[in-house]
Amino acid sequence: MRFLNNMSARALSFAGFLVSVGLIGIGVYLQIYENLEPCPLCMLQRICYMTLGFILLAAAVQGPGKVGMRIYAGLGFVAALTGVGLAVRHVALQWYPPEFNACTADLFFQLRKFPFWSVIERALRATGDCAVVDWTLLHLSIAEWSLVWYVALAVLSIFMFRRAGRRAA
Repeated sequence: MRFLNNMSARALSFAGFLVSVGLIGIGVYLQIYENLEPCPLCMLQRICYMTLGFILLAAAVQGPGKVGMRIYAGLGFVAALTGVGLAVRHVALQWYPPEFNACTADLFFQLRKFPFWSVIERALRATGDCAVVDWTLLHLSIAEWSLVWYVALAVLSIFMFRRAGRRAA
């Protein structure tokens, strides 16, 4: 924790941004080079990583004061908590698979065949088979790793929020 205390708010924000971008990059790599098609929950989690990444990048670029950093940290926490919720649902589906499939065709196929808002609506309905575990690292699935990283980013957001408050006092 001492290491984090020595980092500036901008550096912490930028580190969180890099983690978010790196995780999206890993997901794209697995999709393109390992031929692992993402399910609707995977795509929604990517959107949360992008949102969190944009929030953290904005905080790093702006370098706000105490109140601004608390706002960015709060927004980051909300985005991370949303990701935690999606990842928990995804992990639950993998641990306790339903009796029916719940996935749709991949995102790029849908974008070629359907209007944009129809694709978003389909992804939000999460009708694909998200229960399948296609890949693991250290015995954890992609959904489980995503949960680990969302929790870590939520903790980072809490740390940034509390630290901004301490400096205000």
